[in-house]
Amino acid sequence: MSAINGVMMQYFHWYYPDDGRLWREAEANAVELAAAGITALWLPPAYKGLGGASDVGYATYDMYDLGEFEQHGSVRTKYGTKAEYVAAIEALRAAGIQVYADAVLNHRIGGDDTERVKALPFRQDDRLRPIGDVREIVTYTHFAFPGRAGRYSPFEWHWWHFDAVDWDEAARERGLVYLLEGKRFDDYVALENGNFAYLLGCDLDFQNAEVRDEVTAWGRWYLDTTSVDGFRLDALKHISAWFFPDWVGLLEQHVGRDLFFVGEYWTSNLDTLIWYLDAVRTRMALFDVPLHYKLHEASRGGGRFDMRRIFDGTLVQSRPMHAVTFVENHDSQPLEALESVVEPWFKPLAYALILLRRDGYPCVFHADYYGADYRGHGRDGNVYDIHMPAHRAVLDELLALRRDHAHGEQLDYLDHWNRIGWTRLGDEAHPQAMAVLLSDGPEGSKWMDVRRPGARFIDRLGHMDGEVVANEHGWAEFRCAGGSVSVWVEQ
Repeated sequence: MSAINGVMMQYFHWYYPDDGRLWREAEANAVELAAAGITALWLPPAYKGLGGASDVGYATYDMYDLGEFEQHGSVRTKYGTKAEYVAAIEALRAAGIQVYADAVLNHRIGGDDTERVKALPFRQDDRLRPIGDVREIVTYTHFAFPGRAGRYSPFEWHWWHFDAVDWDEAARERGLVYLLEGKRFDDYVALENGNFAYLLGCDLDFQNAEVRDEVTAWGRWYLDTTSVDGFRLDALKHISAWFFPDWVGLLEQHVGRDLFFVGEYWTSNLDTLIWYLDAVRTRMALFDVPLHYKLHEASRGGGRFDMRRIFDGTLVQSRPMHAVTFVENHDSQPLEALESVVEPWFKPLAYALILLRRDGYPCVFHADYYGADYRGHGRDGNVYDIHMPAHRAVLDELLALRRDHAHGEQLDYLDHWNRIGWTRLGDEAHPQAMAVLLSDGPEGSKWMDVRRPGARFIDRLGHMDGEVVANEHGWAEFRCAGGSVSVWVEQ
């Protein structure tokens, strides 16, 4: 994606209103987003979840119901109807924007009928040592999808398609995981809690051939129905890694074109991410969670974070061709389970770090671009009103700078505790040089090489007045304000 300076946008956040208008909004904004420099949209899960019209999409019920059937209390999803979803994709692609669908393959929730099955109980935090003997449980593992009545797929899910559940209707005891009779937790998953194959709901058994065939059939149907350009894959640390290389290949073979896949493997451990990329034979990219945590820490550091180390231990530094960089997302935003907020003052600096550099495929967050106001419960049980300010003005400028000037050789000056910078020297199609300087502490300056003797530069973000003129050797002393970023472009 770096060759075209592509930029993805996550076009939703967790608390987006459940009024069914997101697909219509995406369609209406397609041309505007393309003009701003967005080249791809990651749209939220489009299929019916447990919560029907209010479900964010991750409590997956029926992946064939894109807002078309009366199921779980509604026809539409939180974001709209199937017709509106398809129309939005068509409008986005017509504007030159690729579309990535969110695929939640790990689990199903909201079964239609109970089934009796024997199972072995475990505590949620220890999937290695059972806490009792095999017992009979009653659990919602039959998914018949009566509202759809077999349309698109006759497949019905039963207990033998899952390996574990977390609910026994008879005992109604919380905090347990039940490993179903004859099953074992999937391998090649995260090792948290001993084995982190189980996350929630009815956990798909990817060691079952019927499950693999059905997930593949769904992927083919989804591509035929929507013509999306790829998938964002949810909760990868809970799914056997060996499943994905063949699955990706089968889907690309089906449509006869390359597709883009990016996976969410939420860990700050770089070695684990590299292990996963190798395990899936680099058939996908991964979100750079370690970089997100670095940005979070820097924004909370009060100028004491060592900015020279901002990229140390990150995926974009180690595997730049397979790193999707991001500042914030729906899981890290305020009040969410993985809350790790990047403070508003630091957002322009953080986005400069992912949008104006050579490496990585950056992702802009809907709530950072448009802003968000919502109310929700915190981890302490209290209710909070949250305001996430819009950064659209500076993001539009950074997007334009990425499109027009973030080209050619990059010279790094990551050599000061607070102030770091880099220059981009341009290429034949984009001849103007650019210099970026930011500080998480006091204002200051830095000499950087732009290889343009006598060239004049101005700060396109407007944070610093006046010009900077390169000397006879092509070096110039660029300035930035405290807690700010300046982007100096050759005139």
